[in-house]
Amino acid sequence: MKWQARPRDVALACLLIPATASASDGEGEPAREVSGAVTGFYYAMRDQPDFGVGVASFNRGALHLEARYNYEARNATSLFIGRRFAVGEEVTFEVTPIAGLLFGSTRGLVPGLEASIAYRAFDAYVEAEYVHNLDDGSASYYYAWTEIGWKPVQWLRVGLAAQRTRIVENGRDLQRGAFVQMIWEKVTLAVYGFNPESASRYLIVSVGVQF
Repeated sequence: MKWQARPRDVALACLLIPATASASDGEGEPAREVSGAVTGFYYAMRDQPDFGVGVASFNRGALHLEARYNYEARNATSLFIGRRFAVGEEVTFEVTPIAGLLFGSTRGLVPGLEASIAYRAFDAYVEAEYVHNLDDGSASYYYAWTEIGWKPVQWLRVGLAAQRTRIVENGRDLQRGAFVQMIWEKVTLAVYGFNPESASRYLIVSVGVQF
């Protein structure tokens, strides 16, 4: 497998979405509220064809459902189910173990984890998963995305991002960069810049809508 499309989540992921934990019902699970997001990502590459990625998520209480296209592999779709656990008041923490199926151009099993921690204007988000390729075991891989963010004002989030990925065939195992997110009520626009010091630098532009 020479191409794996990986954006950031699920800010969650979704990851356009700011990574902050949800309220808890007192037993380590989110309250039974319904929420979700639809996010589109555009990868503007210097030395490879540009491409797009789509992610949609739905939450009801502790239940987390997610669908992705062009995320683990080109022309492939992945479907996930997970369970969210949230604790904390001043410092909030949320973790969501997920399990998914990959089908289309590539078939696979995808166990993973999404986690976030937030304190006042600061937050951190980690997404990790293992893609087990059912057609070619040697093409299986581990992926991780990390964000550290700061919101100086309610409508702006800035920070650093890193991903261990196969998305760019440039010899780099770890992609490093920074991001800016602008938030208008339920709409978020984000720009990520990776490898700014090298000839293999690239941008990710994303637009997401929450409901």
